[in-house]
Amino acid sequence: MMLLKQIKEVRKLVKSWRKEGLTVGYVPTMGALHEGHESLIKRAVAENDRVIVSVFVNPTQFGPNEDYDAYPRNIDKDMQLCMNAGAVAVFNPEPEEMYFDDKSTSVSVSGLTDVLCGAKRPGHFNGVCLIVSKFLNIVTPDKAYFGQKDAQQVAVIKRMVRDLNIDVEIIPCPIIREEDGLAKSSRNTYLSYEERKAALVLSRILQMVRKELDNGERDANKLREMIAEELNKEPLAKIDYVEIVDSDSLKHVEVIERSILVPIAVYIGKTRLIDNFIYEL
Repeated sequence: MMLLKQIKEVRKLVKSWRKEGLTVGYVPTMGALHEGHESLIKRAVAENDRVIVSVFVNPTQFGPNEDYDAYPRNIDKDMQLCMNAGAVAVFNPEPEEMYFDDKSTSVSVSGLTDVLCGAKRPGHFNGVCLIVSKFLNIVTPDKAYFGQKDAQQVAVIKRMVRDLNIDVEIIPCPIIREEDGLAKSSRNTYLSYEERKAALVLSRILQMVRKELDNGERDANKLREMIAEELNKEPLAKIDYVEIVDSDSLKHVEVIERSILVPIAVYIGKTRLIDNFIYEL
């Protein structure tokens, strides 16, 4: 297992792999790795000759009142998980390595970023697009792996890669959950015991919605109202957004006639959690 801190180290390593004719998989993370990240790495290992994982808490995707400074960091633990999952190298740069003091370039994807988390977190996806485009340019992987828990992020990155003709295949991977259904998240560590129990309302409600869809419900407004009503029954939950959108365009849906994304964002105490599922017709 190699720990790389500089861009030039990553480029030198990848060039050596390319000379051997090896394929390269890449998993971008912000650290605090858990079983969800592990599943991404294992899939990358299964589908590529070599795998690099980046561990970087990206300052440009955090708003002024968000948890950048408090975001959990433990590079030794992250390295161990990466090694056990089969990755060959971890790229863990400092912010000064990734950003110039006088940086003046931005990357934005319009439309897809104006809704859901993008509407609630202004500038967030500009930061995501900038750092992911930089990492893809540095690592030049054949395939890059992203978790479907951040469904809007997956859609935005796929559109950015398409529009900029970046030569990489974006691989969305399924949400990994705790045994009780809670979606794995680095922010779950912020939850108290009572908040952790309350957080189960997210997955429970999504299961209810899926059942309604299976039973033939196609009125999206009725389903939104049901989600909000159930969330409001949990005293520790505060709705950030509840939506049903087209799974490709992320546009608001009234009548469900094709593949949809059902995303929700909820504050449990002070912790913002997201969850979703895609329903194919």
